Amino acid sequence: MSFDLTALRDAVERLGPVVRVVVTRTAGSVPRVAGTSMVVSATAQEGTIGGGALEFAAVRVAREVQGAGEGRHLVLPLGPGLGQCCGGSVTLVWERFDEGCLPGAVPYARPLAGDGPMPPKVASRMAAMRAGADPVEVEGWLIEAAPLPRQPLWVWGAGHVGRAITGVMAPLPQYAITWVDAREDAFPDAVPEGVVPVVAAEPAVLARFAPRDAEHLILTHSHETDLAICHALLGHEFAGAGLIGSATKWARFRARLAALGHAPARISAIACPIGDPALGKHPQAIAVGVTATLLRPKAMAATRGDRVG
Repeated sequence: MSFDLTALRDAVERLGPVVRVVVTRTAGSVPRVAGTSMVVSATAQEGTIGGGALEFAAVRVAREVQGAGEGRHLVLPLGPGLGQCCGGSVTLVWERFDEGCLPGAVPYARPLAGDGPMPPKVASRMAAMRAGADPVEVEGWLIEAAPLPRQPLWVWGAGHVGRAITGVMAPLPQYAITWVDAREDAFPDAVPEGVVPVVAAEPAVLARFAPRDAEHLILTHSHETDLAICHALLGHEFAGAGLIGSATKWARFRARLAALGHAPARISAIACPIGDPALGKHPQAIAVGVTATLLRPKAMAATRGDRVG
């Protein structure tokens, strides 16, 4: 979690002045981790810090800050203070932002009370802060890191499964989704926010333009198109690739890809089938399985502390 300045600017542009609520510290059992944030405008709310009584109280305070203009910094015990069963506590900071007072850059450091010159320790810590690090308080100042780069995810196909996958994954902040199909009318009228739809008469031609660290999910309406995309990706670098289909489809694809000159070890870089077969073949079930597969390594990395600065 981090200070997503681009998302904040977008929220202010769409909603007008907003109050950003961020979890800066946690203790014990809590619904969300440090760095989790949401924005509250006069009429709307985007994001969540965990729901329940905590979020209800946070939104109420945000409305007060919206009117008064002055931020808040409070420690909220979830059990005795809010009647929640978690038993821990969270430290929240409320800050009002409009077009005239957006930060210029991140990492972003500011005093939690009053003002004055930035202490040397704060400047030093800010300069050393890695992207994706948890918020820290230093000498009465709050510092938030820049966000980690979003993982490029290319979804090939806008059919039922493609729609289900983008619908599940679009709200996740870890991914920047490019959604490709040859049929313009295959995309829904309302494409999920943050998803970039691309209409391409020959989708496989686009593979050479995909970032080399992109993940790919191949699930078009045509087996020949699927094969062409697999062939193109195997001649390109990618972080991961998954193909929808049965064991029979994959056996045929392996043979055809080998005939096209790809080594067996290279072909094995493509996973097929995708998702979790135990969940079933409903598009939403496939989407849940695919999402879990993609998120699991990232969750394990976060647990190990790979993103902590």
